[in-house]
Amino acid sequence: MFGRKRKLKREFDNRLLNLLLETKDDWEQAKEIEKYLNDYDLEVMIQRKIAESKYFHLFKEAKERQLRVEL
Repeated sequence: MFGRKRKLKREFDNRLLNLLLETKDDWEQAKEIEKYLNDYDLEVMIQRKIAESKYFHLFKEAKERQLRVEL
C-alpha cells in the first residue's frame, strides 16, 4: 500500500522533470528567435514571456516537490 504512493510520486516526478526540460528548451528557443529579430515584434515577445512563465512555474513546483535531477 505504501509502495504505491512512492511509485506514483516517482512517476509524476519523472513527468514533471520531462515537462520542465521541454519548457526550458521552448523558452531558450523563444529567446533565440527574439534575439535575431531586427524590429519590435509584440507577438514574439509574448511567446517568449509565456514560455518563460511556464518554465518558472514548473521550476517552482519541482522545487516544492524537492525534485532532484540525477545525472
